[in-house]
Formats: sequence, C-alpha cells, structure tokens
Amino acid sequence: MVIAAAVLAAIAVWSDDVAAGGAITVPRFAWVGSPEGATAVLGTIAGSMITIAGVVFSLTLVALSLASSQFGPRLLRNFMRDSTNQFVLGTFVATFLYSLLVMRAIQPGAEGDFVPHISVNISVVLALASIGVLIYFIHHISLSIQADEIIARVALELEQGIDRLFPDELGEDVPRVDEGASRSESWFDDAATIRAVDEGYLQIVDADTLLELAKSSSTILRLECRPGDYIVAGTPIVFVAPSSAVRDELIDAIRAALVVGNQRSTAQDVEFAAQQLVEIAVRALSPGINDPFTAMTCIDRLGSGFCRLACRKIPSSTRLDDAGEPRIVAPVVTFERMVAPALSMIRQSARADVAVTLRLLDAIRVVGSCVRRDADREVLVRHANLVHDCASESLTVRDDNEAVDRRYARTMETLQRQASRTAPVF
Repeated sequence: MVIAAAVLAAIAVWSDDVAAGGAITVPRFAWVGSPEGATAVLGTIAGSMITIAGVVFSLTLVALSLASSQFGPRLLRNFMRDSTNQFVLGTFVATFLYSLLVMRAIQPGAEGDFVPHISVNISVVLALASIGVLIYFIHHISLSIQADEIIARVALELEQGIDRLFPDELGEDVPRVDEGASRSESWFDDAATIRAVDEGYLQIVDADTLLELAKSSSTILRLECRPGDYIVAGTPIVFVAPSSAVRDELIDAIRAALVVGNQRSTAQDVEFAAQQLVEIAVRALSPGINDPFTAMTCIDRLGSGFCRLACRKIPSSTRLDDAGEPRIVAPVVTFERMVAPALSMIRQSARADVAVTLRLLDAIRVVGSCVRRDADREVLVRHANLVHDCASESLTVRDDNEAVDRRYARTMETLQRQASRTAPVF
C-alpha cells in the first residue's frame, strides 16, 4: 500500500503538470488556492494520519496483550495475520506518505506558482476514506477481542485443516487395515538413517517433492515425524531404503523438503488448531479466570470439528507413485490422536464443574452420532466413562451426580445405537 501511494503521488503530480500546460482543465471547485494553503492542507492531513497510525498501533498492542494474557500467547499469530489490521495501518501510512510526496511538488516562485490541485484533492479524498477506515477499525478491534469471535476463528482453522488434510468423505465401505503399513517393516531392513540438523517444530512436509525424490532415486522413504512434532538435532527423521541408493544430494534434498521453525503452524498441523481450543478452555477453567461459559463454547466448537473428522476417510500411511509403487511411509493423524488429548485435558480441568462436565458429555454424544468406525466409537465410549468417573469422584452434591448420571446414560445410549446401526446414512 505504501508503494501504491508513492506511485499514485507520481501519477497525480504528473497529471497536474499536464494540467498546468493546458492539456487538462481543472474544475474551479477543485482549486485549493495558494501554495501556502495547499501546503497547510497537506501538512494537516499528513500529521493527522501519522498520529492516527500511532493510535491504531497502540490499540492493536492492547488487543494483543489482552488476548495473550486471557487466551494464550499462541493466539497472537491470529491477530498478526489479521488482514483488517494490516489494511487499516496501511491506509493511514499510505495516506501520510502520499501527502508528504505531493507536498514536495508545491513550488512557489516569482516565475509562477505550481499548485498541484488534482493531487491535493486526491489527498483530501484519501483523508475522508481514512476516517471511514478508522471507524471500521474501532468496531473491528472491539469485536475481534471477544471470546466467541476468537474461538470461532480458531474453529474455522480447525475445520479448514480437516478439509485440507482429510478431503475424502467417508462412504459405506470403511477401510479396515492399511496393507502398506503391515508390510512396511520389511522394506526398511536395509535402510540408511537421515538425522536432523535443525531443532524446532516440523511445520511443513513437502510430500510432492519427497515423492519425486523417492521415485527418481528408486527408494522408499519412511518419515519418523509429522507436522507438529518437535525435532531434536541429531535424531532420526527419515529412513531411506535401500541404503545403497543414498547420495549426499539426496540427503540434502530430503532435509530441504522438511521445514522446521520455532513455532507450530496450522498449515499441515491440524492438531495444533484443536489444541488451541483446548488451551482456551483450560485457561477459562483455571481459578484465576473461572469462565466456564468460554470453556463450553470451546467444547461446542471442538465437537463440531470432531464430527467433521468422524465423517472423513483417514488417509493411508503409505503413499504410492504413478506406477503404484510404494514410495513414502509416514505417520498419519487418526481420530483417536485428535480426540483423546482434547477430551482428556478438558476433563481433568472440569472434573469439579457440573456445567462443563454436562457439556462435555453432550459433545461426546453429538460426535458419537456421526461416527461410523467402531474404533472411533470405542474412543468416545472410553472417554465418556472417564468423564463420568471423574465427576463421580469430584462432585459431592447428590443432585449434581444425578444430573451427570442422566447425561451419561443418554450419551451411552447414543453410542450403543450407533454400534448397532445397519441402515444407511444419508
């Protein structure tokens, strides 16, 4: 936006040069008077824009501080990536730079004054637009720090990650066993080990590049980590079979296909988005905050995401090339790996909170109505039992225990009904 403002200033001043030569007629109402008046207008606009930009930056920092302390520091990246905040700051800084550049073109002199009428009017229009942007920003920043809005944005990342990594809908024919995984051990009896040289979180795995490398070198790669795992320098990250095909160029190319950074990313790490919702819920249930309603909102959003995951096919751990030959064996995200940590952490924090416990059982029941794999249903049954057991041990009021018992019975009824379902689902 700053570069666009500089280009616009150059074009506007050139238009004023053309108008001064008589090629363009500037309407009388667009005249801005003397050079001193034009300078005053541009100076006022430039000064006010840079001042407002500082205020906007300060408000953004306040929002960041509030979000960091209440919802967790890992949510700061959501605010930093907010295109609205970037657009607002860009508008004010660009208007400031435009006014500054046009001000330089004003030339009072004995041979004749040069007043860029067109350029000054454009600056006024930009200032009026900036006022509208400021009003919108005040509304946006007050909305963006609300708990429900923050949770909704994180939940959207979770849903987008599930759609991206699990694109296939689950049909009636449920795959039972990953045949490639059962044979993979024999493939790597004679395998070379590639160790990590960097430390940090694995953010991106360029699977297409790895597939081409494995195909061109006639090898099979087994990844020991997946996006979201922490990588320690010197630990094995990839096994390559056969070892006789390994060259230094292949090792460097494989390492370059694994992007390691200081923090986790939701680009390929769908678990990270779910863990962010869990972090918000756990913080809300802490004694210092004690906000069960925020925790219940997180549970609702997690249930929605897990329902979406339950209806998707889990991809195979073995990836084939165009000829149908196995080339990559990598760990995959399963339903249990997504659901179990989330339910466990919230259950442990909410064991003495009746409302959150009931909502957690409701979420398990809703997700249970969507599952079609027996293994997924068993995961939900196990965690429903754990929630019920924790509540029974922690709650001392009989009415509370009876409420949990009723909700637990309803949840188990739904899960058992799904287990015996034979009719098709549309």
